[in-house]
Amino acid sequence: MHAMVADLVLPSNASMHVMSAMETSRELIRFSYYRYEFATVAVVHSLVALENVLAERLAVNKPLQDLIKQADDAGLITQDLAAELDRSRLLRDKLTQSAVTSAALGPLRAAEMTRAVFSAVSLLLSPPSAAEAIATEMSGAQPGDRLARLWEERRRALFPASFRGVDIEGVDLVLLDADVAGLIQRELNRGLDSDGIAILWACIADLDKIVPLANEEYCASYFTRLRTAANLAAARHIPTAT
Repeated sequence: MHAMVADLVLPSNASMHVMSAMETSRELIRFSYYRYEFATVAVVHSLVALENVLAERLAVNKPLQDLIKQADDAGLITQDLAAELDRSRLLRDKLTQSAVTSAALGPLRAAEMTRAVFSAVSLLLSPPSAAEAIATEMSGAQPGDRLARLWEERRRALFPASFRGVDIEGVDLVLLDADVAGLIQRELNRGLDSDGIAILWACIADLDKIVPLANEEYCASYFTRLRTAANLAAARHIPTAT
């Protein structure tokens, strides 16, 4: 359990109220080894910190669902991160409506969802945040800049933890993710050579194979976005019709 929460680091620039909520969430996951229900409670409690930081950053008083959407629209958080945060919000709503019980989540999934909250809070408390810089670029970006934006989003997105070590149709998802990431980085830095382009097209074929078979919403979204970025990188090397 200690290893599971080792990377849940409290942001030093958070208020005492936010830090207290985040620390409590982290410790609830740690002690869910002894009491299973603590895992679900950890996720719900972490939203206290998220809602507080979102309301302060956006300077509005709205329901959490609206705050998450507004932060996503403003480019303060990525779409994937917003989707994961909204899943936590839905869990909280179902719990208050007695649609689920406090045993809804196991420690591993609770750690993933709480990690998303920690990531969002860290982004929102970073002045000026990298997410805002991306939003500024998007406001006047040319089509060719889309790959750079998608790459930045991919760097900040959380890999679907439950799919580590998993392969679909013989494709190892972790290795595929790493291969495509390395190729896109090379394309953005100095451009791909002919060998790199060939490997990229092979990776796109693998992405085309696994995306329709991904049976979890976040995993499918993560690799769909990766496939889009890969196709944008490959499209730079398709000769223009004359």
